[in-house]
Amino acid sequence: MERDVGIEGYLTSSPGVGGSIKGETDDFVVDEVSSPPPSSDAGAYTIARLRARDWETNRLVRQLARTLRISRRRIGFAGTKDKRAVTSRLFSFEGVDPDALRAIRIRDVEVLDAYRADVPLEIGDLVGNRFRIVVRDLGLSEVRAAEAVEETARQLRAFGGFPNFFGVQRFGSVRPITHVVGRHIVRGEFREAVNAYVANPIEGESEASFEVRKAYEDSGDARAALRAYPKSYTFEKAILNRLVLDPEDVVGALRGLPFNLQMMFVHGYQSFLFNRIVSERLRRGLPLHEPIEGDLVLPADAAGLPDRDRTIGVTCDNVERVAARCREGKAWVSAILFGSQPEFAGGEPGRIEKEAVASEGLRPEDFIIPDLPRISSKGTRREILAPVRGFEAQIEGSELRLAFELLRGAYATSLVREVTKAG
Repeated sequence: MERDVGIEGYLTSSPGVGGSIKGETDDFVVDEVSSPPPSSDAGAYTIARLRARDWETNRLVRQLARTLRISRRRIGFAGTKDKRAVTSRLFSFEGVDPDALRAIRIRDVEVLDAYRADVPLEIGDLVGNRFRIVVRDLGLSEVRAAEAVEETARQLRAFGGFPNFFGVQRFGSVRPITHVVGRHIVRGEFREAVNAYVANPIEGESEASFEVRKAYEDSGDARAALRAYPKSYTFEKAILNRLVLDPEDVVGALRGLPFNLQMMFVHGYQSFLFNRIVSERLRRGLPLHEPIEGDLVLPADAAGLPDRDRTIGVTCDNVERVAARCREGKAWVSAILFGSQPEFAGGEPGRIEKEAVASEGLRPEDFIIPDLPRISSKGTRREILAPVRGFEAQIEGSELRLAFELLRGAYATSLVREVTKAG
């Protein structure tokens, strides 16, 4: 599955401890480290911190909107989270009283706090996330596992982080097809995009899911599929409902999905290409933690986070100086998230980027999508090494308990795979 989404190779050379994560929902706990808007007694928005168990973000937003009887467009959030997890994060609600938030009753959702503010939350309004993760069924004895984890941690400290892969859940943990849908969209293949999302049965998903998707794939009967698909398949049924009304309106069917889900398709495809580029860099033995000639480096912004709006080109004249900034945690080597306005690196890093893009037959203008203009993407660059803060590990028998904090956008599963090497 990792190879399917472009992930290959490891940064560390230490033995992996094996094992698996997310055997139970409570094994994966995420607490958002946010920068919440200040309180305002007369504010038009309510900011609420919610704790949710086993809730995918889009489906939670939909349920909140139904419960509060408001449009989902009036609900904002800073970042998406895994479904199979216990998460605490901020949401904003336009025109909803804090007391109304405190009074909601939704299965496995708890309102921890609510207050008024003048501004809503938007995607990216967070600093990072704290994680507590249990890895079960380790493949090594307790003593050997402890030694392996200690060595991995030592190497990660020396490198200053881990490969900043987009984790499998970025593409769908059970059905990793987000990037496949995105590939069809940027190629203008909208019917294929719809079929990849709604049909397209995949080995490993539940038998019931496989059967209904296979039936629709074979028959193309949207009306029969609408009756057969489970009620929980909210977004698939939304697409099918549109196709029942107008079988030719595949673009309209996609438009009916939440905007952030539409955007995730295009971003998923960009993420897949990014993963391939980082994997190839690892395969060629190029460093992730220090630049080489041709690299584009992202300097730290005022908050100490990678500034993706600025790049520093690395040459033979400044490579040592820029490398020192990377070692100090004040700059990061980057790779391209390809879009309509690409900025390629030079030298060998640039060749890797251009080869990955060329292998997909892509042009910049493909990411200008006239039929769905809001999800067109200019592209950007992203750091290829993710720093770790407060890494702690404890082994009890065949279980490994990890705790750490990551910057926004970094995937805990991409760190855990360096420890387990079970991909």
